[in-house]
Amino acid sequence: MTRVWSNKAILFAYFITTIAIGSVLLWLPVSWQGDGSLRYLDALFTATSAVCVTGLIVVETSQFSLFGVITLMALIQAGGLGIIAFGTLYLSSGGRKISLANRRLIRDYYLPGVEYEPRKILRDVVILTITVELLGAVALTSAFRGAGVSNPLLKGVFHSISAFANAGFSLFDTSLEAYAADAAVVLPVMLLVTLGGIGFVVLSDLHKRSAGRVRVLSLHTRLVLGISFGLVLLSSVVFFIFEGSTAPAGATETERWWAAVFQAVTPRTAGFNTVTQSELSLPSQVWTMLLMFIGGAPGSIAGGVKVTTVALVFLLAIRRREMHAEIRVGNRKISPLVLNKASSILIKSLLLILTAVMLLTVTEVWAAGRPFTLLELMFETISAFCTVGLSLGITPELTDPGRIVVIAVMFGGRLGIIAMAMPGSEPAKRRLVDYPEGEVLLG
Repeated sequence: MTRVWSNKAILFAYFITTIAIGSVLLWLPVSWQGDGSLRYLDALFTATSAVCVTGLIVVETSQFSLFGVITLMALIQAGGLGIIAFGTLYLSSGGRKISLANRRLIRDYYLPGVEYEPRKILRDVVILTITVELLGAVALTSAFRGAGVSNPLLKGVFHSISAFANAGFSLFDTSLEAYAADAAVVLPVMLLVTLGGIGFVVLSDLHKRSAGRVRVLSLHTRLVLGISFGLVLLSSVVFFIFEGSTAPAGATETERWWAAVFQAVTPRTAGFNTVTQSELSLPSQVWTMLLMFIGGAPGSIAGGVKVTTVALVFLLAIRRREMHAEIRVGNRKISPLVLNKASSILIKSLLLILTAVMLLTVTEVWAAGRPFTLLELMFETISAFCTVGLSLGITPELTDPGRIVVIAVMFGGRLGIIAMAMPGSEPAKRRLVDYPEGEVLLG
């Protein structure tokens, strides 16, 4: 087994082991306070959703006991931090310096242009995570206490962790719908989701710029911030326009804008909702699927194929007819290797989503006779693969085979894209003999 494959195997083993332990803990009677007992498959589904920071549920999160809620928070932290911090430690060589062979691997999926000391990386990530989540917990606890919510401290801490990890789990059965017009709740949640979704690389770059350690932000940071801001702004207008006819009776213009902005932020990939997704207009549901597919930034806890991947493929598609070896972004050029990788990630992700949708049409519609529409199955699949957690309400109604498909989709979406982003295990070889060029018609 090559070194790179070993690194991938360790990352996969970490997540599989965490999910397995978490599913057993959630399955224990001490974790459940709902009616009857929790089935192991439902505990496995919940643990996978938590570790993969997805947020899709087949049982209400409020039905878990205090022990179960604490377990969920631990699983969310393990999954969110694991993909960044612990994965980086596993890629290190002996706990000191990361080897030259692994520096390319880390640059490709997480740390371009920053320090390579794994312990420093882990310390910085953990300190930043705890600091942001503590501040978020204070703000949300105060907001929930002011709203008269029972046990505001637990709910404040839980929602802060869930928001920063872009997990989307909520202890309220209707997510944040009851607080759609409460700025004290939705503002901290949107800020936590945004910070978790832009990534530690961007946050580190912004910190260095504010401290005067760098004069110009990196191309990666400028792309992530520019595209993210543009998508939120555009999506807010889109949702405000399309939801004019579906807004609740008596809703003010301010409340409609709050709902539109939150709906623009949450698919990237938070999973909280202040409006019922099944009640959105058809254009809004389709636009939400697009946002879920794009996701957040590389090196972040967010899912999706990532904003930079979509941006590069879009630029590749619209560039002029003369096919140069690379494209330019500002005063920088993007190499063919990066462009090929972006295209590969996008195409493979689409193929995996389409395969999962096909399997769900078989398990749910053809075999079980469930009255699910193709749009509903696509929405749930994209939400699962891109680790968002938004739902049109059909996830709890899935059959057991359907739940197994969604479990696999959540796991593949969390780790599959990371695996695709990693470089190949074999070093580039010099070809002494090459094949003649073939002609294939396109278009």
